[in-house]
Amino acid sequence: MTTPSNDSPTTPVPNAVPATAAGPGPAAPTAPGAVPPGPAGVPALPAQTGGAGPAGPTVVVGTYPQYAQAQQAVDHLSDNKFPVERTSIIGTDLRLVENVLGRLTVGRAAAAGAASGAWFGLFIGLLFGIFSDTGWVGVILTTVLVGAVWGAIFGAIAHAATGGRRDFTSRSSLQAAQYAVLADAEVADEARALLVRLNWQASGAQ
Repeated sequence: MTTPSNDSPTTPVPNAVPATAAGPGPAAPTAPGAVPPGPAGVPALPAQTGGAGPAGPTVVVGTYPQYAQAQQAVDHLSDNKFPVERTSIIGTDLRLVENVLGRLTVGRAAAAGAASGAWFGLFIGLLFGIFSDTGWVGVILTTVLVGAVWGAIFGAIAHAATGGRRDFTSRSSLQAAQYAVLADAEVADEARALLVRLNWQASGAQ
């Protein structure tokens, strides 16, 4: 019995192509919160771009019980060529103040609704009057009258729907107990000296 011969020529096997040459492999995982690299590198976030750095320390250079006085102080600094962009006005101890204006009845609610409806009717009448060739005065008067009537009806119904839980009118405003003028620490001494001069002038001192 003969055995197979190994003398037959063998066909050379081409070298295997590395896996990286066939195409890009899967991207490496990035750390949580990291920005993945883009085609031209890692993109910059808006917070990483140019801009002013953190503000420096500020110093209180004056406190006033009313906002008008704090505004006058900053205006005085501006008149004396002080860099007011380095100052700020901060109100402390904010509180909501509601001033009662008067008693609200069904008649007053209807009158307020009639006034609002009349203004709306006037606006609609002007729009129709622009595109009307004749009788535009009558169109305006009609829309004003209709608006006032419907406004009075809706105003009375809205007040009656409250069930008497709010039979008064008021105006609300946000007020502060005091207002502080702050300046950057680098220019605080100059601002304080100017405000002291303002206090002297207000008191009549020379």
